[in-house]
Order: sequence, then C-alpha cells, then structure tokens
Amino acid sequence: MPAVASKNCEVRIIGGTWRSRRIRFADRPGLRPTPDRVRETLFNWLGQDLEGQDCLDLFAGSGALGFEAASRGARRVVLVERDAAAARALQVNRDLLGGDAVEVVRADALEFIKHHRDRFDVVFLDPPFADDCWPQLLALLPQCLKPGALVYCERGEALEAGPGWEIFKAGRAGQVSHQLLKRAEHE
Repeated sequence: MPAVASKNCEVRIIGGTWRSRRIRFADRPGLRPTPDRVRETLFNWLGQDLEGQDCLDLFAGSGALGFEAASRGARRVVLVERDAAAARALQVNRDLLGGDAVEVVRADALEFIKHHRDRFDVVFLDPPFADDCWPQLLALLPQCLKPGALVYCERGEALEAGPGWEIFKAGRAGQVSHQLLKRAEHE
C-alpha cells in the first residue's frame, strides 16, 4: 500500500460493527471521501441496518460508502475502483477489517456495469466531480438493480434525474449535493 501517513488520507466509519474504525486510502488526484455528515444523512435515509442487502460502490475511491454499508450488515458489497493504488488500499482495508462480505474489483465503472449481471439493492455513485458520465451511468444502471433498489448520487451540483428516475431524497452539505434515486414506478 502506498505511504499514506497524513490524517487527510483517513476516514472514520461512523456506524455499525466497525464504528469508529479508521480506514486509510491512497492519496490520489480527485479522490475525496464522502464527508461524515453526508454519510450520516445517507445511512439515515437508507435505514441504519442493511442486513441481507447487496450493495455496489461503483466509484469506490476511499471505500467509505461501501465499508460503511458492510459495517451495517450488508450481505455483499462490491467495491469497483479503476485506480491501482486506490484498489490496493481498498483490499488492505478489507483484510484489516476482516470484511468477508466485501469484494474489491479493479475495473472501469462503466465497463463493469456494461458487463456485470448481478443485481443490487443499493448502488453508490460518487464519481470524480469532473467526470461527465451521468447520462451513461443512468442509462446502464437499471440492468444492475433489484426491484425497489435505491441509487445514491453525489456530485458538486444537483442531478437532474431524467426519464425513468425519481428523486426519493435530496440534500446539500457544503460543496456536496447528494440524492437518493429510485426507478419511477412505471418502469
């Protein structure tokens, strides 16, 4: 794992069995973990217990969202990360936490959802703010969703959900706009 001595390269898990444990992540350009306050809001929206749920953290980065889900009882959490150093850090954290429910996949997010056929109850989408992959993501994502699935979106600006999607919950904290989407009922 790359040297990450700075406290800026750590994030604290805020709930569940790993509550207060810190995970370290690679210092990579554009990697910014979801702030504690936003994660707390998100997991209040989702309910504190994710027992038996399958979760996908599609732009894992630090892994904060995926490890938080696993800490709260998710049956399976798939962390997808393109950057090799970030993926190595995710694997180290998985091993240190004993996260048997966590799977780290080194892949491009869009390629992963194009070719992966598993379905998920919760999907976390937190791509680098500079990426403009939202139209492709929202078009490809339905094939990866179980009925009633929720999709968390984090961006610099609020997302226009578009046809087939409805905004279930929305908030803003500082520079972060976050929303919880679900498929529109007619889909």
